[in-house]
Amino acid sequence: MDKKIIVFGLGYVGLSNALLLAQKNNVTGIEINSDKVNLLNKKISPIKDNKITEYLEKGNLNFCVKQLESKEDVKNADYIIIATPTNFDEDKNYFDTSSVDEILEKLSENAVKGVIVIKSTIPIGYTKKVEKKFQNLTILFSPEFLREGRALEDNLYPSRIIVGYDINNKEEYVKACDFANLLKEGALKQDILTLIMNIEEAESVKLFSNTYLAMRVAYFNEVDDYAIKHNLNTKDIIKGMCADSRIGDFYNNPSFGYGGYCFPKDTKQLKANYSGVPNSLIDSIVESNMIRKEFIAKTILEKTLSTDKVGIYRLLMKSNSDNCRSSAIYDIIKILAKEREIIIYEPNITEISIENCKIETDLTKFKENVNIILANRYNICLDDVKNKIFTRDIFGRD
Repeated sequence: MDKKIIVFGLGYVGLSNALLLAQKNNVTGIEINSDKVNLLNKKISPIKDNKITEYLEKGNLNFCVKQLESKEDVKNADYIIIATPTNFDEDKNYFDTSSVDEILEKLSENAVKGVIVIKSTIPIGYTKKVEKKFQNLTILFSPEFLREGRALEDNLYPSRIIVGYDINNKEEYVKACDFANLLKEGALKQDILTLIMNIEEAESVKLFSNTYLAMRVAYFNEVDDYAIKHNLNTKDIIKGMCADSRIGDFYNNPSFGYGGYCFPKDTKQLKANYSGVPNSLIDSIVESNMIRKEFIAKTILEKTLSTDKVGIYRLLMKSNSDNCRSSAIYDIIKILAKEREIIIYEPNITEISIENCKIETDLTKFKENVNIILANRYNICLDDVKNKIFTRDIFGRD
């Protein structure tokens, strides 16, 4: 095996990187969630991702999972990847980087010699700050650009590979190039655009990329708002717009609002990073997403009577995913629940802590007991109740 690699955090970013690298390297995953450890050691994916399931079942990867690392494991590693969650803290107006901070503290105490690569999403300027604090560590940053449900596929066929380093440190440049080559060796795509750049620029690429994509979602949702309000055909408008190659036919399918692991927190963090910098657009993206959810809720209230029961088909943020986090439908439910009884079809949970809402796990009963059904993403299982459906899923894709 070429390198010994430790991966902290086995969410969709960490796990997809671990499996990519385990094809040619010795990879150990470190995860605090015991259920996830048990599943992975049985070759069962805790994440809904067909490629991850396929690669786990292959059985020819040098990959194991532990709940607690030994000091020797960490000391002998060539690369240590940190891919733990960094949720946005609304009170601090900043990413909660505590999970990354704690791991760096331990690695510094153990005086590890391996190269540390942060893949968690972090604020611009974070890596430079921790490099100053932990001067005995070599720390790089390599952003991820992965779709939920297709994380490993996007690592196997990446749009680009970016590694950030301290441009004043020539040794770090060599290590950044070496790590980029490890990612390329695991990928199936040929001729991958590889960019080695200053750490703060690499951090910026991540946040600006996701905020741009969130802006596209918000923009086409506002096109849809206008079309709904003026009784126009949204599909025709968007198809006409996107025939222009400068606009492009992607991220243009209306939804109830953007959500998931990345867009909500990354847009808020970039907005926070803009403190003291003149701007209007970045602020507006975050605001637009809330306005969209309020508009959808108002539209439903206008379409229904106070005695009507409003059905919600799934809490998932997108199709082919098992992620409900920051799903736009939650805010819509909270608004609607003040004036309507809400029944949610969700086979994976049994209760929800929102007043005037209840969960129904039987799809047939759900369809029978509601007057209107909101579906952020349409599914053919709703074909028999099309007359009840309210969706903005015009193109049938995410």
